[in-house]
Amino acid sequence: MTPKWRELADKLAEQIKSGEYPPGQQLPQIRELVAEGEGSKSTVHAAYKALEAEGLVTSSRGHGTVVRQRVPLKRLGISRYDKAKWRDGDEVAFIADRVASGRSYRRNEQTQTVDLVEAPPAVAAAHGLSEGAQVYARARVVKEGDQPTHTLTSYYRPEHVEGTRIVDPTPGPAGRGGGFRVLYDAGYEIDHMKEAIFARAATSDEAKLLQLPAGEPVVELHRTTYTASGTVVEFAIGVHAASRFAWEYDFKVPDSAKGEKGQ
Repeated sequence: MTPKWRELADKLAEQIKSGEYPPGQQLPQIRELVAEGEGSKSTVHAAYKALEAEGLVTSSRGHGTVVRQRVPLKRLGISRYDKAKWRDGDEVAFIADRVASGRSYRRNEQTQTVDLVEAPPAVAAAHGLSEGAQVYARARVVKEGDQPTHTLTSYYRPEHVEGTRIVDPTPGPAGRGGGFRVLYDAGYEIDHMKEAIFARAATSDEAKLLQLPAGEPVVELHRTTYTASGTVVEFAIGVHAASRFAWEYDFKVPDSAKGEKGQ
C-alpha cells in the first residue's frame, strides 16, 4: 500500500509538472493542506521533503516551499570562450551562457574577493610552482537574480596580474571582456585550455552558499588556461549546482589519422 505522504507528493508533483504551480510559486502552507484534509502535519511535511529531494521545490525559512525553475542555464562548452566575445566585445564566459539561455544579467550578480594566498597543491602543480608559493586567488560567487548558480575561483601568478583589474575586488567582471581581456592586454593571449569536470556530493558549506536542496550534488570544474607557448596563465576551480546547468558542447570531431598520413 502506497504511504499517504507518497500519494500527496505524487499529486503535487503532477500539479507542478502541469503548470498548476509554476516556477517561483510558493506551495500552500502545511497547515492549509492539513485543513483541506490532505493528511496530518507529518504527512504533508514528508511529502514536501520528498519533492525537495526530487529537485522539484526548495524550502527555506521565511520563503516557505517554492517551485524551482525548471529550465537550467546552458553552460556552453567551447563557444563560451570565443575570442570575439571577450577580446572584441563585452561578454565574459558566464555572460555568454546567459545570452545563449535567453536570460538577463545584472552586474551585481557576480561578487568576488581577491587575496594573495599560498597555492593549494593542485594550483601549484598546474602553474608549475613550488609548494607554498604565493598566487592571487580571485573567488567569485555568481547568481541568477537572488539564487546562486556557481562559484569560480581563479588562481594567477602574481607577475601575470599584479596591478591589473584582475586583483580589483569590485563586484562584477574585471572590466570590458573580463579576465581574459585583461590577460590579453598584458601580453598573455589565451590560446587553448583544458577542462575536467566531475560530480560529487556538496559539502555543508557549499550547500549553504549555493542554497542547494537536500541531496543535490555539485559539478566541480577544473580549468587550465594556456598561452600559445604553453604558459599557464589561469587555473580555475568552479563548483556548480548540478540542476541549474545543462552542459552543452559543439565542436569539430578530430581525425588524428589525417595528421599521421601527412607525416
